[in-house]
Formats: sequence, structure tokens, C-alpha cells
Amino acid sequence: MNVEVRKTETTELRKAPRPATLSAGLELLEHFAEDTKRVDEALQTLAALTGTNSAKAVARLRKELAEFEPTITVLGQVKAGKTALVNAMAGWSDLLPSDVNPWTSVVTSLHLKPGESRSENGACFKFMTDDEWERLLNKGGRMGELASRAGAESELQKISEQIEIVRQKARHRLGKKFELLIGQEHDYGYFDKNLLEKYICLGDDFDGDEEVSADQEEQGRFAEILRSADLYLNSTTVPSNLCLRDTPGVNDTFMMREQITVQAIRDSKLCVVVLSANQALSSVDMGLIRLISNLKSRNIVIFVNRVDELQAPAQQVPEIERSIRQTLRQKRAPENIDIIFGSAYWANAVLSGDVQKMPQERIKALLKWAETDREIKCSETEPFEIVWELSGLPSLFRALSERIVMDIANPFLNKITSTAVSLATGQQAKSKVQLGDAKGASMTPEEALFAFDRIADQHAQALQRDLIQATEDYYARADRAHDQFIERATQSLIAHLEQQGPQDGWKYDPTGLRLLMRSAYSVFGKRAQSIAEQHFEAALADIAEVYSSAFGDAVAGIQLAAPSVPGTPAPISLGQTIALDFHDGWWVSWWQRLRGYETFARKFRQLIADETQDFMAQLKTVQTQEVRDQILNTLRLFLEDQKDILSDIGTGTTSDAKVQSRLGRSTHATQTEILDDVLSVLRGYAD
Repeated sequence: MNVEVRKTETTELRKAPRPATLSAGLELLEHFAEDTKRVDEALQTLAALTGTNSAKAVARLRKELAEFEPTITVLGQVKAGKTALVNAMAGWSDLLPSDVNPWTSVVTSLHLKPGESRSENGACFKFMTDDEWERLLNKGGRMGELASRAGAESELQKISEQIEIVRQKARHRLGKKFELLIGQEHDYGYFDKNLLEKYICLGDDFDGDEEVSADQEEQGRFAEILRSADLYLNSTTVPSNLCLRDTPGVNDTFMMREQITVQAIRDSKLCVVVLSANQALSSVDMGLIRLISNLKSRNIVIFVNRVDELQAPAQQVPEIERSIRQTLRQKRAPENIDIIFGSAYWANAVLSGDVQKMPQERIKALLKWAETDREIKCSETEPFEIVWELSGLPSLFRALSERIVMDIANPFLNKITSTAVSLATGQQAKSKVQLGDAKGASMTPEEALFAFDRIADQHAQALQRDLIQATEDYYARADRAHDQFIERATQSLIAHLEQQGPQDGWKYDPTGLRLLMRSAYSVFGKRAQSIAEQHFEAALADIAEVYSSAFGDAVAGIQLAAPSVPGTPAPISLGQTIALDFHDGWWVSWWQRLRGYETFARKFRQLIADETQDFMAQLKTVQTQEVRDQILNTLRLFLEDQKDILSDIGTGTTSDAKVQSRLGRSTHATQTEILDDVLSVLRGYAD
């Protein structure tokens, strides 16, 4: 469904002047952008030198290069300042409204592209699916499912009342047509503040007697049933494509948005967890730490926001950091996570040019914070540059840029250029074949293609078969771990009831299940990677033999390499909430209604089995499917590229005049000389 509305002067986003230091910390990304441009130019030249099939492969590589977009997911509880930080990172102080409580009701992705001027290029809003909305309305989300299974009528009634409020609010805003929006998308060729508040902001609740303006009535019109928002814009800050993803957190009443947040983390290799310097770690923060505990330390940066609200930052910051690190150790989070302190408020004051207008208490905190950094204190830079540095944004950018370039961008560029080197050296072999330098050939090009298709099918089927077997073995181990965990939990509960009776609360801890599943998934991941490596190498060996049989000595110089085995995705689902972590008074009354501990134990065994069903399904089905898809897709693309090379070697050569015409310029260099220059560039980035 497409909707198009004209912008007006009153709704356009404000364009703040660009400070000179705005890109501080992004230097590594600037270098990567330069490398990308150089590689793309080499690929463009290579496309003019190759045959039709290889040219299509080069076009695919260029498309991948142009669309490369590392994603940074920002997590944090309400009022931690996530949205304000996202605005500062985008270099746009009032891009997303951060003064609305709460602002972010869905995952909001900012797709930033480098541009000389800022502009809002488009937006896509996706609504909940039928299954998600049905689960909320009829079952009350996972909290409602739990209460229903436990027979807690009073709690279920409360949840039902809250559900009805959501339903009525949606109907009031949308009318009878709101059901028609389920599963739909709204696309715009622009976005502005009014549009964003209309779709994403939850809006305010008003009493029946309260006068409501037209703008207030529109605010949050679609928020209750919206699933995600994607905003596309040019940014003067970023040197290369970048996606910033703002999340709603994991503390919504019905736990409906937790799965969406889990998926956002799964799709991103970098997470910024935003904590508030003036608040102790809450249960929401603990939930976030549980989610990130399944990532590697290099995938996480903690940004402690609101330093501007501390009375004595020099003394308080070290204490806060010690407390955070102690909690991380207790929750088994990765060690050596970077913790950066700063203030999104200060950063946005710089972007908006309002540094001098900050309240006196914020300015005092700024001066006290400056005293903790001698380099800043002695700097001779402009005041706003000092404030920008003290805001922590440059430090955050440096940490993120280093991870993006080293862990994501460089491996990606290596994969692209390694494939391109194979295509380019295939072109060299093609020239030798046309010159008659194909001694030792034992089959025709047509026979070679037939043989290639046969071995390609064999390897694809064998890889899929072995991955399915590994998955089934993982399922068996996971099910055993699940059964053992339920049995241990049940026996522990019986012992508790026999010793202390049902009056005393009993705390159920699902950590044991998480540890067992982590171990099982780790074994599966290593086995899947080993299987992939073996099949990739075997496929490469068979393909090399086909090359040799078809073209003899002419293909001796082709640079072939097995594709890199994809890394195993982190088991983010391990951090998913198990609702039995929640304990209210109705648990005791439930115990008391059942006669005999064994009877209760049987009910409890079924209760925990039902509650962990979704948790297990995510780890068994979703996670393993992602692993298999990545591995199979890697082999598929490798085989497609090799077939393109094989097909082109057997075709006619391209004249120098035709190459010059394709390049759009006159050159005295021969194809061989041009190809040598291209290979020189590509090999500089390939292993």
C-alpha cells in the first residue's frame, strides 16, 4: 500500500549546522569508504573485460558492495536516552522525537547514506502479522498464556482488561478498518516529524472530558499494531552506509515486542547497550544483559548516558563502572566489554547550536567532567569541539568503527575481492585458450559444463544431507537437555514443598536450561562449520579438475579459493525471557489449590514444558535454519561464480576496441595491461 503526502514547512526536520568534529572517531570508516570506492572502480573495469556470464557475476559483486550496510542495534530501558543517542549518532539533533514518553514503540531502523546535504528519502512502516496480533488479543501475550495455564483467573482478568484497553485504543484511533492493516506495509517517499509520531510514538492517553488537538489525536495513531519502521536518509556524518536501529526494549506489558527485539539483535553484529548513569541497574537492564550475554565482547559496547546529571562525575563514574562490571560477571556476560561514559544531551546541544543555552546544572556537570580528562582540559580547540568530545560520541564512534572495519567490513571486502580475483584470472585463462595454449585438455567446453553441473548437484545435496543429520543430532541432544532440566526442576520443587510447604515462595531459575542449550548449540555450530569446510574444499578440488580437463595448461594461473565458512550466529534466543521468572501472589494460591505434592509436580512439569516450548523452538528451528541457510547459500553463490567463469573461458575473446567502448574512454593499453592493473588492485584486498 503506497501513501504519498507533500511536506510542509512546519513539518520538515530541522537542518542543524554541521560541526567540524562531527565525524571524529569515524576515521577508520572513512578509510574503508575509500577502499570500497577503489575496489568498485576495479570491478567496473573488470566487467568491461569479461564475457556475458562473468559480467553478471561482477555486477552482483558491485551490487553487494553498494548495499553493504553494517547495523548497530541500540538497546536500553525507557528514559535511558536511547533515542537521543541515536539522534546524536546520526548527526541530527531532532531527527527522532525524544521528548515523547515513551517514544519508541517499535524497532526503528535509520538507513544512513553519505550525502553532501541531509535529506529524508523515504520510509516504510510494517504492521504486526495476523499471528502476532491474534496472540496478543486472544491469549494476552506470553504473560497471559502463563496465567491461563496456571489457572490464575484473577491475574488473567487483569491482563484481559489491559488487552481490552489496547483494543479499544486502536479502534478509537483507526476505526473499524484497523484489522485491515494487519500484515500490511505503508511506504512513503519522505518522512517528517508528524509522520513519525503518527506511526511510531505511542502517544498520550486523554480523559474523555479533556480537549484534544488534531495533532494530539493523530499522535501514535498506528503505534499499537505497528511492527517496525525503516527510515531512509542522507547523512553528512557517515562516510559509508550505516544502519542505526532503535529498539523498544524488552519490558512491554505482554512481552509481545521481546521477540522483535531479539530478532533485531540477531540481525545485527554490533549492539550498544544504553544505561543511565543516575539510576541503579533495573530488572529491564538485567534482561538486556541476559540477552547480550550470548554475544562476544567485541559485539557489545555499553554507553552509560546522562553523565550530565551526576553531581560529582569524577567520583561517581569509577563507582558506577565497578558496579556494572560486577553485575556483568555475576550474570556471566562476556568479559572486557567496553564501557563508555557520556551524554547524548551534550552531543545534541552541540548539533543544535544550543550549548550556551544549557541549564546551569548541566554546564557545571560539564566542567566537572572536563576536569577528569587532562587532554581535553589542555586542548586549544573550539568550545563546542570540547563539548562534543566530552559527550562521549567520538569515543563511541571509535569503538564501533574499529569493530565494524576489523570484524565486518574487512572480511566482507576480502570475500568480494577474492571472488573477483577468480573472475579476473579466469579472463586471463580465456585469453590463453584463444591463443591455443590449452595443452592437456581432455574434454570439450560443453562436456565440461555438463560435468560441472553434475558435481555441483552432488556437492549441494551432500552438504544439505550432512547438515540435516547434524541438525537432527542437535535436536536429540537439545530434547534430552530439556527433559533433564524439567525433571531436575520438578524434583527440586518437590523437595522444597516437603521441607518447607507451599506457604514459602520457591524461586525457579532457568539458568540450567540456558547453559545446557548453549553447550548443545555450540557443539552443533562447530560441527556445521566443520561439515561446510570439508564440502567447500571437496567442491573446489572437483571444480579445479574440471577446469584442467577442459582447458589443460591454460587454466594453471586461475586463482581459486574455497569460500569462507560463515560464522555461527550467536544464540540470541538463549536470552529470551522465560515467564516462570515472574513470581506473584497467585503462585502460592495455585499451589494451595492442588492436592498432594505429586499432583502439583505433574502440573508443574507440564507448565514448564509449555512455557519453554517457544524458547526451545527458537533455538532448535530458527537458529539452526539460519546456520544451514548461510552455509548452503555460500556454496550456491560459489558454484554459480565458477560456472560463469567456466562458461566464459570457452567463448570468444573481446576486442580491444570493444573494451574501450565499454569503458567509455580511449586507451592505448591492451586488455592484458588493463587486466593486470585490475588484478593489482583486487589482490591488495584479497588473501
